[in-house]
Amino acid sequence: MLPPVPQLVPVLQPRGSNQLGMRQFNERVVLQAIRLQGSCPKAELARLTGLTAQTVGLITARLEEDGLLKRHEPVRGRIGQPSVPLALAPDGAFSIGIKVGRRSMDCLLVDFVGHVRQRTVLEYDIPDENALLPAIAEKIQHMRQQLGPLQSRLVGVGVAAPFNMGGWHLLQGLPASTADYWNRLDVAAAVQSVTDLPVSHARDTLAACVAELVSGRGREIKSFLYLYVDTFVGGGLVLHSHLHRGMHGNAGAVASMALGEAQAGQPAPRQMLEHASLWDLEQRLRAAGLDPHAAYDERALQAPFNAITQVWLEQAANSLALCVVNGTAFLDVDAVVLDGAFSRPMLQALLAQTRSALQRYHWEGLWPVELVAGSVGSEAHALGGALLPLHANFAPDRDLFLK
Repeated sequence: MLPPVPQLVPVLQPRGSNQLGMRQFNERVVLQAIRLQGSCPKAELARLTGLTAQTVGLITARLEEDGLLKRHEPVRGRIGQPSVPLALAPDGAFSIGIKVGRRSMDCLLVDFVGHVRQRTVLEYDIPDENALLPAIAEKIQHMRQQLGPLQSRLVGVGVAAPFNMGGWHLLQGLPASTADYWNRLDVAAAVQSVTDLPVSHARDTLAACVAELVSGRGREIKSFLYLYVDTFVGGGLVLHSHLHRGMHGNAGAVASMALGEAQAGQPAPRQMLEHASLWDLEQRLRAAGLDPHAAYDERALQAPFNAITQVWLEQAANSLALCVVNGTAFLDVDAVVLDGAFSRPMLQALLAQTRSALQRYHWEGLWPVELVAGSVGSEAHALGGALLPLHANFAPDRDLFLK
């Protein structure tokens, strides 16, 4: 049995009564401003938030008292009193992010400024329902113990997992019984059963998109289609700096996109996941007697793996280019952000080939879109999961990551 959680530090403490909601909202607005802009003095915070200098002074004093803000050294050399920049305190709060994937389980401990303090990875060929949950419980408990007295500032666990973990089980080589188990499993409830910390949940590529929105390209690009190449390819959608979930939380789920027209009397067109997923590269490497796990690291572009990788890159780039063109026609976004669970040189190779494939399309009637590299990489799912509890406790609104 897990030990009881120490009493949580009352973050954004209620103060007063009639103005409770407004005070908490204003505190969150100040924290968000510092998170986005970096350290800044109170006068700058007043300008950024539209709050009065007196209000900002009261709010920052409370947040310092709560251990959520810290002071930097005064900036001297200007007329008047030296200004004192305020910054987020890294030890102000922590969260745990867990990616439950088809090939691995990643667990991150993230601090208040979004830095990864601890990481652990459990790799497998097939997610074992009898081993995975005990492993998650052990990882959570270990990270809590490593925090020591600071575990009182652990605000929750965020889980990123495919909505349909057992989907396409024939492609994965999963027994039907195992696929059925994963399709029926409520992952968030299962993780909640092994911890007394609050648990949040999001689709895996949606969580990766959150990480890119908050910690990566989302700081400069306001609307983008997000494509993430993992065991199965997936994506997300950001519109006007807000994550757009869609009616069923499935916006940007490009894995199921058809790669051709359906014809009467013919098999259904192949789907994008069959051409642009690392699962396909794994199978090609395995068939050649090579380690399939090389698809995820630097070996993919080295001999003897490289020859097989180049064939996969051309196929994946053609499929991704089709997705980009069709997505541009529907969405008219500022950019398409491409990232993946592979090495950075592999990402650059896939970007180059996809850009080349885009040149073969007619762009008449469309605004050509910029294709850019994502900045988070293989930890995107787990980092996005970890950001969910931090958002729930400290962001100024209920809509995900108001910018």
